Amino acid sequence: MHRMTSTQARHTRRAVLQAAVEAGAACAQLGSLDPGEWFREDGEGIGVWRTRSRELLRVCKGCPVLNACQELALRDGDGDQSSDELVRGGMTGQQLARSRARQTKRLAAAVAADQDTEWRELVDLTVQLHREAIKNPDKAGGQRRQAMAQAAQNTRVRELAAQVRQIRSARRTRTGWGVAA
Repeated sequence: MHRMTSTQARHTRRAVLQAAVEAGAACAQLGSLDPGEWFREDGEGIGVWRTRSRELLRVCKGCPVLNACQELALRDGDGDQSSDELVRGGMTGQQLARSRARQTKRLAAAVAADQDTEWRELVDLTVQLHREAIKNPDKAGGQRRQAMAQAAQNTRVRELAAQVRQIRSARRTRTGWGVAA
């Protein structure tokens, strides 16, 4: 996976950012890190948290999708100026809050673009298509049951792909793309 620059991340829609993070995040690749590890636990002492957060920031530092993760965190409104409670996108919650305050207008525009309902539908269908395509049918119940499950999965993939194509074609036509390359 190639590294995404902060400029690219700023101009990318939320779904693409999310897909990049899910596919290439260093924390996800480690497999052993629980998503809860990125948040300060109730009652956890500040010294323990600071030590742990420095370790988490080191994981983030070499991440190929650091900028995408950071952009998502900013768009999601993560972080709070008054408390040190999380690490996301290579920043603490306080750092995220300061960065978000400096980029209020840009983030508002990015969030508004992300909320395009037709785009949201396209993104949701694309995510469903991806999940359906990589799903491994149940191997229990013999060959006949497996064949039926595979056929049902293939049908669902074709249906989702057709819906995605239909929406993309309509959007491209409306925006003057004409025939897709």
